[in-house]
Amino acid sequence: MQSVRVIAGLGNPGPRYDGTRHNIGFAAVDRLAAAHAATWKADNRMCAHTASIEIAGHPVLLLKPQTFMNASGKAIGNVCRFYKWSPKAVLVVVDEYQFPLGETKLSLRGSGGGHNGVEDIIRQLGADFPRLRVGIAPAEKSPMGMTDYVLGKFTAAESETLANCWERILREIEMIVHKGPVLAMNTINQRSLKNEPTNQSEV
Repeated sequence: MQSVRVIAGLGNPGPRYDGTRHNIGFAAVDRLAAAHAATWKADNRMCAHTASIEIAGHPVLLLKPQTFMNASGKAIGNVCRFYKWSPKAVLVVVDEYQFPLGETKLSLRGSGGGHNGVEDIIRQLGADFPRLRVGIAPAEKSPMGMTDYVLGKFTAAESETLANCWERILREIEMIVHKGPVLAMNTINQRSLKNEPTNQSEV
């Protein structure tokens, strides 16, 4: 039985934030839409851009909240209320400062870990929704503060690293829809992720 009906990539809207590390959730759903030849449309009622695709025969709504990161829960809450879907039907794709660039981990529930976008969703809907965290950590310690780093654009080297990760990341997202988060988590999290983040603070 299909459990995921919405894939919500988190990010900040507008050209200023295109290509920034904090917008890797937007980048993921953009690539997923492109892979399925889907077209984005503005849905003012939902406060989001949406696109419709099918994964293994399952209809899925792609979502990019247009409320800015700190109010991500508004758009996702609108979708859940309109369609009468449980928060468990929403897969959130979000950046993770504590993970190596391109590394992923799937969680079924939990705290926001200091990520303001996830924490706003929790305030709106509770903590019981799956989230795929995608690493954006620098290869070496960055002299920039966290806010400047996450709102900065990927370097050419980082973009090259990510280019080698996107196929796997999209495959993992589709696996979550096809198999369900519980079964997919066993596969995704067996990869080389070493440590759970313990002290994260994001804008």
